[in-house]
Amino acid sequence: MPNTRSAEKRVRVIARRTMRNRMIRSRMKTAIRRYQTAVASGDVEAATELFRKAVSNIDRAAAKGVIHPNQASRRKARLAARLNALKA
Repeated sequence: MPNTRSAEKRVRVIARRTMRNRMIRSRMKTAIRRYQTAVASGDVEAATELFRKAVSNIDRAAAKGVIHPNQASRRKARLAARLNALKA
């Protein structure tokens, strides 16, 4: 239990930020999962559209500081590689 008023506030703020970060990360992972399902089914058009949405969500998470920019870059590169392999 926090002992000071400032420590109590930090607990409240951290709880809010944790919830926000969890929502952003969950949204990103869901977009990636939907994209991977489309790639697995072999649907190039759907995969291309879902790739754009997944990249957008990844960029948004990186911009808000939920994931590191290098992690965002790595995830996007891996998704793009799978899409290019599907198109080839």
